Amino acid sequence: MTSSHTASGSARYAPLLGTLSVIPWTTDSSSSERNAPFLLAYSLGDGRGGPEAGEEAMRSVLREIGLRPGGDLVDVAHAPHIPVKLLVEAQRAVLTMPYLNAQCAVPPEWEQDARDHGQIYFMVAVRPWPDGAPGRPMTEERLRAFVGDAEMLAEAAHCLVPVRSLRG
Repeated sequence: MTSSHTASGSARYAPLLGTLSVIPWTTDSSSSERNAPFLLAYSLGDGRGGPEAGEEAMRSVLREIGLRPGGDLVDVAHAPHIPVKLLVEAQRAVLTMPYLNAQCAVPPEWEQDARDHGQIYFMVAVRPWPDGAPGRPMTEERLRAFVGDAEMLAEAAHCLVPVRSLRG
């Protein structure tokens, strides 16, 4: 289980995007094969104009920073023009990109997987997810239902983001 965390966004798109959140997860800690951990950013769809306006604003944000909604997986380490940065330190993930700055607590196994792989799998959902409201406990079933939805996955932006730390 995990919880979502509120992010801050730019004044330009914030009224349309509404509340932005991020949520981290990783593979089952009992699994012998560990994968890069995941981080999902999404809007609750509670902005001015409702979910439809928020969806279009998210598409605009992604295109503006160089990510294509519904496009191929982008390795940010090899695409320096895409301004997405991630700092992982002391069981915290700090994501910085235009229009979205987020900080969230991550479990020890998430942090370890991030360090071991040197990157995380970052997904930005275009479709709002009102069920992922911050402060509401997140179950695996609810998270799986959203991130496992074929339409949501096909419309989202996907990228691998290198992990930075204060240690170097």
